[in-house]
Amino acid sequence: MKRPAIIIGAGGHGRVVLDILRQVGGVDPVGFIDADVSRAGATVDGLPIMGAINLLPKLVKQEVKSAIVAIGDNRARVSYARMVIEQGMELVNAVHPSALVSATAKIGRNVVVAVGAIIGTDAHIGDSCIVNTGAVIDHECRIGEGVHICPGALLAGRVEVQMGAFVGLGAKVLPCLKVGANAVVGAGALVREDVPENATVVGVPARVIRVEAGQ
Repeated sequence: MKRPAIIIGAGGHGRVVLDILRQVGGVDPVGFIDADVSRAGATVDGLPIMGAINLLPKLVKQEVKSAIVAIGDNRARVSYARMVIEQGMELVNAVHPSALVSATAKIGRNVVVAVGAIIGTDAHIGDSCIVNTGAVIDHECRIGEGVHICPGALLAGRVEVQMGAFVGLGAKVLPCLKVGANAVVGAGALVREDVPENATVVGVPARVIRVEAGQ
């Protein structure tokens, strides 16, 4: 029997998550939650926007006890996931049928693995991560909580990406390197050395252009 579930976030990423859930089965999406209260009552791909996050306790009473957070912003995604847990709800995953996930890989909760993504041998994917379209996470990588690996990004073996980091569209990270917490790797960058925490790197080879204050 399918479990009724709510999708938190009714934007473009929410549509992607809905599409995946409809293909994989096991979960029955019953509606969206969205921060934009003006959208309440509208529909997205046939599914209603039911209200804002304060609706969660009511949904739990209605036996909707599963959720997935479909928000692209890393911090917001992690924050909403924690709200879901506080309500005693279960966080579910959305793994597209075309994704290739090693039997030895480990995937946390509230994880989206999109079309054509590859997760290799003994890779670990933390909670609230997005492994986007066509991304490759090779053997023994370690991906922390709330990371976004963008479409077409390539992580070679034994790469560590710490919590909250963002690896941009088509970026490449060479083997055994570390991308620090909350770092940003720009689109198309080639990472040949460790990326510091809170740093933004761009280019080929990647170079640091900014380091934010500790977050």
